[in-house]
Amino acid sequence: MDKIIALSDGDNTAELQKYLCTLTNDQLTTVINNGALKSKKVGAMIKGIFKGSAPDSPEGSNRRLLVYQHCIPLCESGDLQAEVAADIIGLLMLETHTLSGTSLAKLASLFVEAIKVGKMGSGKSLELFPTVLTALSACEALSYGKGELSGGEYKKQLINSLCSSRWDPQCVIHLTTMFRDVPLSSEELQFVVEKVLRMFTKLDLQEIPPLVYQLLLLSAKGCKKQVLDGIICYFKEKDVCQDEEQKLGESLDLEVQSIPLDQLRHVEGTAILHIVFAIRLDHELGREFLKSVKTSYGDLCSFSVALLLSVARIQRYEEQVFDLLKGAIIKSFKDEQLQQGSKFLRDLLPGHCSVAQMILDTVKNSVFGWDHVTQGLVQLGFFLMDAFGPKPGPFGKTTEGTVSVARTPNQQACKLGGQVLLQGFKVHEPIRGEILDQVLNRLVTKTASPVNNYLDLFSDIVVSAPMILLESSSKVTETFDHLSYLPLTTVQGLLKAIQPLLKVSMSLKDALILVLRKAMFSSQLDGRKSAVSGFLLLLKNFKVLGSLASSQCSQAVSSSQIQVDVHAGYNSAANEAFCLEILSSLRRCLGQQADVRLMLYEGFYDVLRRNSQLGSSVMQTLLSQLRRYYEPEQDLLPPVKLEPCITALGDQVYLQEPLAHLLSCTVHCLLWLQNMRQSANADEEEEEEEEDEGGEGYQCELQAVLESMTRRMIKCELEDFELDKSAEFSTANSVGVKNNIYAVLVMGVYEILMEYNFIKANYSKGRFEELLEMFNRYHKLAEILKEKSGKARGLSNKIPRSLLSLGFISTLLTVLFRDSTQSREEALSVLRSSGEFVRYAVNVAVQKIQQLEETGHTDGPDGQNTDRTFRFLCDTTSVLLWRYTNVPSGVEDAGKKEKRSSLSLVCLEGLLRIFTACQQRYADRMAQLLSSMEISEDDAEPDEGNVTEMNFFYIRQFQRALFTQLSGGEEEFNSKEAQLLVSILCVLSRQLKPSSQQFVQMITWTVKICKETSFEDSAFSKGLLSLLFNLHVLYKSPVSLLLELCQDIHSQLGDIDENVEVEKQCHFAIINMKTAPAGALLVLSQVDRVLDEVDWLIARKKSQTSSDKSGSGEATQTAGQQDPMEKAVTLQLGTLLTALNELVQTALLPGPCTITLLRALSRTYTTLTTLVKYYIQVCASQHAALPARFEKLVKLSGSHLTPQCYSFITYAQNGEFGGGGADDKKKKKRNEVNSAPSAKLLRETKAIPNVIFSIEQYEKFLITLSKKSKVNLMQYMKLSTSRDFRINSATLDAALQEQDASQETNASQEAEETQEPRQKKRKQ
Repeated sequence: MDKIIALSDGDNTAELQKYLCTLTNDQLTTVINNGALKSKKVGAMIKGIFKGSAPDSPEGSNRRLLVYQHCIPLCESGDLQAEVAADIIGLLMLETHTLSGTSLAKLASLFVEAIKVGKMGSGKSLELFPTVLTALSACEALSYGKGELSGGEYKKQLINSLCSSRWDPQCVIHLTTMFRDVPLSSEELQFVVEKVLRMFTKLDLQEIPPLVYQLLLLSAKGCKKQVLDGIICYFKEKDVCQDEEQKLGESLDLEVQSIPLDQLRHVEGTAILHIVFAIRLDHELGREFLKSVKTSYGDLCSFSVALLLSVARIQRYEEQVFDLLKGAIIKSFKDEQLQQGSKFLRDLLPGHCSVAQMILDTVKNSVFGWDHVTQGLVQLGFFLMDAFGPKPGPFGKTTEGTVSVARTPNQQACKLGGQVLLQGFKVHEPIRGEILDQVLNRLVTKTASPVNNYLDLFSDIVVSAPMILLESSSKVTETFDHLSYLPLTTVQGLLKAIQPLLKVSMSLKDALILVLRKAMFSSQLDGRKSAVSGFLLLLKNFKVLGSLASSQCSQAVSSSQIQVDVHAGYNSAANEAFCLEILSSLRRCLGQQADVRLMLYEGFYDVLRRNSQLGSSVMQTLLSQLRRYYEPEQDLLPPVKLEPCITALGDQVYLQEPLAHLLSCTVHCLLWLQNMRQSANADEEEEEEEEDEGGEGYQCELQAVLESMTRRMIKCELEDFELDKSAEFSTANSVGVKNNIYAVLVMGVYEILMEYNFIKANYSKGRFEELLEMFNRYHKLAEILKEKSGKARGLSNKIPRSLLSLGFISTLLTVLFRDSTQSREEALSVLRSSGEFVRYAVNVAVQKIQQLEETGHTDGPDGQNTDRTFRFLCDTTSVLLWRYTNVPSGVEDAGKKEKRSSLSLVCLEGLLRIFTACQQRYADRMAQLLSSMEISEDDAEPDEGNVTEMNFFYIRQFQRALFTQLSGGEEEFNSKEAQLLVSILCVLSRQLKPSSQQFVQMITWTVKICKETSFEDSAFSKGLLSLLFNLHVLYKSPVSLLLELCQDIHSQLGDIDENVEVEKQCHFAIINMKTAPAGALLVLSQVDRVLDEVDWLIARKKSQTSSDKSGSGEATQTAGQQDPMEKAVTLQLGTLLTALNELVQTALLPGPCTITLLRALSRTYTTLTTLVKYYIQVCASQHAALPARFEKLVKLSGSHLTPQCYSFITYAQNGEFGGGGADDKKKKKRNEVNSAPSAKLLRETKAIPNVIFSIEQYEKFLITLSKKSKVNLMQYMKLSTSRDFRINSATLDAALQEQDASQETNASQEAEETQEPRQKKRKQ
């Protein structure tokens, strides 16, 4: 060894060469071994060996190769020190270029073999491999087998063999790193990337992030999409595997985990960081990532969502990412809606991947240190809530009340935003402040649009994390400063949400009171209203000691989350002082506008219910207010002073005191306190006596006042209030306005007194007679009002908004219809005998239900309490149903020829409204509503099967009622009632599961009715067909049904060619001359729906095809079997074309029917064009033969539909229409009536040009497809003449003859004068 070094240091190369020739190979290797192990000057020695081995002599070349072949395994063995190995590899790299081609080939093979057998564990010597490969590819020619290959080809063979052999998992990362330095063609790079991605599953989880990092560096050469897709796909599979294990674990109660969850999440987090870092450096990679997400929404998973949210932190991608996610979320919700609404689609594509679920999973996963994702989540949450929150209605009014169930995709997306933020708030401390800030900011700044979504979120945050909120209470107090400027609904929502915190935080409560006091004197009316509602809320929620706990007091927003009561020591005493102070503030409102007073009156009852100790103060306040308007002189009529209730400003008259509401509030508070006292007295009689002196005083006085008012109001005539028939009620002048206000006040007072007296009467006949007297007065006034206002706008059946309370209405209805107690019989017969009174009671109930349906609450006591309102719905349902089923409407209508609807109809309308309201507002309690309708004797809670049974029981009842209607003759048929019944069936059938037996029975029954009913009632047939379609689409695809209906419509309305006799077909008797046009419109709306589904399927197939094409997976579809989705699309379109073919030949009336049909046609051709484009894409990428079914479809469209379309267009343009067999007179008349306006209408619409354009587009793409597929599809198409210049010879002759005749008669006149205008006319 020393000798070699000495010789090489001297410049005597010949000597060195001679000495080396004397050493055998073994000696040489031993020398290298010894030098390397003792780390003595081994570098110098190898340099010496190279110096003495001339690369151009065979021995020298072989010796060099020997050194390489020996050193490579030596460095891999791990016996050498790291620096020594690095030195050796460095030296070898410098000399690689001198090796001959054959040596390089041998070396390369050595590496490949070593890798195959797994001897490259440490990867030290792999650094040399790229140098070898680079040198190799520069070689001109190498012998390979029996022939020769260029160096580049040889390198390709090597890489191919390397990538197709087995790799030791340990060396995957080293190999990936190594390939970064190898010059690779795109094909070779693809081999390598595919191999590395296949190795992912073989590696230990901890090794994945460094491998991801190396792969991303490698992707700088190309294959970016493949690398990203591969990484995402790997983690997607891991997540799926994890979920399945978790489910399995839950079902077996075992812990089944191949990988610990936290470990997987941390690895995912690191991988995301690597990818985002790579995207920051390489924008091409970012663009490729977003592009691949955009083209395949279906492949999103929670990992790729998290990755997207992290990428959103890079500013240039932020907007794109959120738009992408917004698109994906909305598309996912829309797809889900489409699939849920159609059995056809559900059977074709059973699964649905929910992007919403992925996003929520991402929130859940982000707990594992994914800080880089959380910011994106917050932004996404607010982005969704802003983009899809409720929008302001016309004139800035909020349109929708709070909807309990999110139905539309937009509502679901908004709700998702809220869930993301709420979950994020719960699990991530750092983002809490920001979420709270942003929510409160939006509450304050978004005054123009509704903010229900933010209020709900804020309320959820308070409930889920009250203590966390208290830490940032300063933010909440800042928001208080804006209270008086915010809309009332926002203030109410905010205060309701914040209420649990007020019990715990004194500072918050004090801040709020200060703000409310200021607001009390605000110049804005809304500010003062906000103050009142705030104070009332405080009164409700701070208990005074000794307040009787009323079991009904629990309110929806309870503070059960906060078990702490910090100020328990002096709480109740302090509360009492606090409440009395607030009451004194509120008394000031009694001098303000009617709106403010109204709020106060509506709120006092709830306050009392929660805080009975305030009873005497509240009652004193109300009594002193009532005294202002009460006439104490017992002999004077009327007992109330109406003058002070109004105020005038200029020539306008306004209501100043809502007297009826004041009276209502007083009566309800009094009755409630008396009830409380009675129940308390029963328990403890002695204690109460000395305590209640003050209380008794106001009670006695109030009762006396109410008795006196009742007595005198009965005596009053309308003239006493200056309201008789001759009075002015027009709203155009101030007298009329004043009289209207008086009338409403008087009616309100009568209503309150009726309720009070009913409760006090205790079923005495005399008192009920008085009550009826009052009702007659009320009714008289109501009739006058209706008549006077009816003159202005058609007679209306609406009654003014009633002031009766929910509880009273349900009691009254129950006793009127269902009470059969012997002792009450006589008294109740007084009320029952008055048909008007009974009708009035039912009408008020329906009015309250309508209010509930529209806004979710009603006026009056308990109107805001959801449990009470639901109870009211249940009671009313059972009464109305009993009344409807037990008293046939036929009996009732006999001898009454009135314009208004019968009582049965009103009951039925009430039932329809109840079911609709319940589905909207209490979707989850529908079963409870049905079970309360008293069919089951035992009060067991309904289980799942039982609910369906019960629902079906009621469906059958309404079916029977409808059947009775239909089995009478057409004269006895009540269209309105039948329509209501159909609507009720529609609502109830939504509760049936489409898979249940009952659903099948329901649909069979509906089909039977449609086939057998032949009444000529357009509105009823429309309702019935809608029901049929709604059910059918959940059962199977409706195309065959549409075909039958189209044939019926064709045979009823006749053909466009009068000489053609249409074959009489009657599948559905419901289609007749009268109902066919309405039926046609409904059928066309269903055609639209079918086309939606087909479009959606084609789009889905297209995206699948394009992702298949971009991936390397070849389509495995054989020519013999057709893809189920393609087959379904072709069959749907085939039946649809046949159905449209029938309609296009039908002599439809001009107007909406014709135009809708033309639109449907142009849409059908557009869909056909889309399908043709899809097949063009398939032919281009897969060279598959066209399915036979598709060829048949093209043939059908060309030979049947298109020619008929053109004749229909001609028919529509000429306006020559008339029923197939209608007689000439009728036809003529019909022509005259319709032709002028309808022709103009058709001229103005773009429907006809659109149809022609879409047909021609379709044919254009068919030509392209014919060329691509080598199948002549155009043989089925006939050339159109629709654009040609048409001369109808018969019409022309007639016109010429007419002209000749007129010229003869006008011969005496100047020819030019008459001729010119005529020419102009003709031009027009």
